[in-house]
Amino acid sequence: MNCTDLNQKLTGNSNQIFITTYHSPLGLMFLGATEKGICLVEFYDRIHLEKTLLKLAESLKAHFVEEENEHLNQLKEELSLYFDKKLQKFTIPLVFTGTDFQQKVFQSLIKIPYGSTSTYKNQAIVLGDVKAIRAVATANGLNKIAIVIPCHRIIGSNGSMVGYAGGIHRKQALLQLEGALHQNQFSLL
Repeated sequence: MNCTDLNQKLTGNSNQIFITTYHSPLGLMFLGATEKGICLVEFYDRIHLEKTLLKLAESLKAHFVEEENEHLNQLKEELSLYFDKKLQKFTIPLVFTGTDFQQKVFQSLIKIPYGSTSTYKNQAIVLGDVKAIRAVATANGLNKIAIVIPCHRIIGSNGSMVGYAGGIHRKQALLQLEGALHQNQFSLL
């Protein structure tokens, strides 16, 4: 997948999303940023990646440029520190897309501390509507800024591993890296 192919599907978008790749310990990732901050952190083999990229570009009225910017450089540094267990909280500016509700869900994810986990039900309670569990789960699945917006910290109410667009094996690895998995959870995979 390259910028030219994606940009041919976008018309009239004047803003730019600068994209680059990052070789993480868990696989190749696409990183994207506008002039205002990071808008994309996704694994290269994520399900429906092209659809996610096109939706992002449409939301931001932007086209893709294969070029680095200051935010991408900072993100690469912070990701490297994170994977080396030297960073627990990202400081990079973020550009959210999605509905107001989805953005509230993303903000609630950021508040889950490093080394901790939560559930969709707990997120719904934090957002003030325990009946919104499915909407919360759907919003989590629409997160385009993996790791930085830590949707990997959401587990099932019974402690089981639940969906993760980057793959359950990566979710487990991220939680292990953060020290958030209890020994009995390893058998659930």
